[in-house]
Amino acid sequence: MNLELGKRGDSRPRLSGRAQLDESFLREKSGQVSEGTAESGCPHIIKTVFVTVAIFALPLLCLAAKEFSMPKVQPAFSYPAHDHHGNENVTVGLDPYDTPTKSSIFTVHYRENELLLILVVITNDSDQPVQLSEMKIELVTADRIKLTPLSEDDIFRRISHPKASGTRYPVPFPTQKAKGGVDSKSRDEVQSALFRARAVEPRSSQAGFMFFDVSDLSSPLSGANFYLTGVRDSSGHDLMYFEVSLDKYLEASKPH
Repeated sequence: MNLELGKRGDSRPRLSGRAQLDESFLREKSGQVSEGTAESGCPHIIKTVFVTVAIFALPLLCLAAKEFSMPKVQPAFSYPAHDHHGNENVTVGLDPYDTPTKSSIFTVHYRENELLLILVVITNDSDQPVQLSEMKIELVTADRIKLTPLSEDDIFRRISHPKASGTRYPVPFPTQKAKGGVDSKSRDEVQSALFRARAVEPRSSQAGFMFFDVSDLSSPLSGANFYLTGVRDSSGHDLMYFEVSLDKYLEASKPH
């Protein structure tokens, strides 16, 4: 590097013209490198943030978009737990939704609220309709505890006060609240799932879910029996009561 002395009285060394050009060139290159590093790093940071947000948001978006749809119903006699009345040609079949896999069709976590949902299917293979408006249901456990299906209001009260141990999400989605503290989506799901049929036409089936409070019951299905009475023929005469053992369901569910 060439040095030149400054004016008289100024003892500081000065760069020659060539050296000044070299220094300017280095400063310019240094600026370009710094600027390029910042520009190349910024998109990387943005991409990392975007991916992180997407990982957390995707499950929530899927949950928000999920809609309940009734499962495809088979004739009642095709379910392992069923009772067939040959004289009247009427069959009652049961399919408990007691596992996480089966319960995944719902958006509400009923199992976490100690609710047992049983799909009830009534198939009428006769030539006359049967009436269900006066039917009564009891689920009797192995310990002789009698459970009756919850009403719609009872279900709403239960799911509007979830336990603290229930699933929580870091980012709450706004939901439209309905009467009783239950959001409209959950209310629609319950109303769509409930068994509401008042009759079964000839050569057809009716189906829906019944909700049972199984709090403090560790194994509500083992040894339990489902009783259905009050089913009437077209003349208003009561059919023989139906009795369905839930052990049939449990036995069929075991891996073979």
